[in-house]
Amino acid sequence: MTWFSQIRADVRCILERDPAARSAWEVLTCYPGLHAVVLHRLAHACWVRGLCWLGRFISHCTRFLTGIEIHPGATVGNRVFFDHAMGVVVGETAVIGDDCTIYQGVTLGGTSLYKGTKRHPTLGRGVIVGAGAQVLGGFAVGDGAKIGSNAVVTKPVPAGATAVGNPARIILAEQDARREEAAAKMGFSAYGVTKGDDPWARAMQGLIDNACGHEHQIAMLWKAVEALQSLADRNSCVPSDATLQEHQDIERLGRFLSE
Repeated sequence: MTWFSQIRADVRCILERDPAARSAWEVLTCYPGLHAVVLHRLAHACWVRGLCWLGRFISHCTRFLTGIEIHPGATVGNRVFFDHAMGVVVGETAVIGDDCTIYQGVTLGGTSLYKGTKRHPTLGRGVIVGAGAQVLGGFAVGDGAKIGSNAVVTKPVPAGATAVGNPARIILAEQDARREEAAAKMGFSAYGVTKGDDPWARAMQGLIDNACGHEHQIAMLWKAVEALQSLADRNSCVPSDATLQEHQDIERLGRFLSE
């Protein structure tokens, strides 16, 4: 991809993701996130060619002009959108995948002081990092993951998951989907409370999880009853006191479950 085609792709992605963007000319002239990405590519090119001072100087000037500090050694993918992004800091060994969106006040930082190690995080494709989030350490954030505003993330985030809070808790999309489905069966939606810290919301999460577990256990009991019923039917051709007693027990269990 040529330099101009990269800029065109960056402008298109901003027009798609930011409803406030009204024209390509406005994006080119008034969006510091775009300016920071374009200047970072120049600084990174100097860095990888051994012109480290020049790369750092370009990065320093970019920080002064845009309020976004990206170390020239960091790797930034295509169609990365720094939205507003004042106060964003990206460390030397950080890797930002294609199609990521990063809001203001985000730090992709490190916790290690050893040179030559992977000290900063790696963001997969399509990751969204909310305002004020701190992602600290040399771990990976999976494709399509979301990091909530002001979250402090110090451990890997699976693909498609959401990390919220300080310290960050990982919320898996599949678990949330199961809760939502179970809540819909009960006649209400748990949307908007499953990700909160409210104690009542957490109590509801526990109730929904218990209901899901009980439903699964009842289904397994029914399967066992049906298997015993078929066995009793096969043994009914040779009646005995034990067989009759077993048959009566099965009927009582079936009536109990159906109540």
